[in-house]
Amino acid sequence: MKAALAAVVLSAALIAAPLGTATATAATTSPFKLSFAQNFTTAMPANGPFAQKYVDSWQPYPDGMGGGAYWSGSQVSTHDGMMDVTLDGKRGAAGTFGSRVGAWGFVGGKFTVRARATGGDGNGAAFILWPTSNVWSEGEIDFPESNFEDSPMLHQHSMTPGKEDLATSVSTRASWRDWHTYAVEWIPGKSVKYYLDNRLLTTVTRDVPRTPHRFMFQVGNWGAKGHLYIDSVSTYTYKP
Repeated sequence: MKAALAAVVLSAALIAAPLGTATATAATTSPFKLSFAQNFTTAMPANGPFAQKYVDSWQPYPDGMGGGAYWSGSQVSTHDGMMDVTLDGKRGAAGTFGSRVGAWGFVGGKFTVRARATGGDGNGAAFILWPTSNVWSEGEIDFPESNFEDSPMLHQHSMTPGKEDLATSVSTRASWRDWHTYAVEWIPGKSVKYYLDNRLLTTVTRDVPRTPHRFMFQVGNWGAKGHLYIDSVSTYTYKP
């Protein structure tokens, strides 16, 4: 596990990229096949019931991981058709979307999440495609990522060993305070397309991963109290 990942919202050295102007709509099927979808329709409290109900949808970090940063057991619940990650200024949360078997081996794919945040200034979130091997130079794709008072960003990190903190980065110019749907379409070794509400933001063709990754998020524990709400999440396998 990347030990410093909790601070990546604030610490990454970035290479700016221009915001795309294309307005294409994200593909919903070919070459991507739906493998997982969750709308969090069943309300469940934290501290056990949520984890038990959604055991085939959410694989949390063990409580206390990350030097005491992540406590998904106490911070994550569902209500009103949403996953609620409660930020208390002391504890964050982190984990991987998908089943205990199917969450770990994506080589390419499409990944979508609909989310918003309230409060939590100084806190932030990163939705991440992270190497299953935990070898950073195999590629890291972050979208959306930033502190909640800032606009969500995309960051596609360098795959050159020793330079992984460099990234191609683009701002959405949107707000975490509004509901938005974020999507990544990854074709191994060729391209990664980033969409906001079905609008293409940009296509990146450098530092494109080729190895198995997982789709996860980490939420900070260093800022003000607030909530990250996730309305829905889906993953698609790549079928060329």
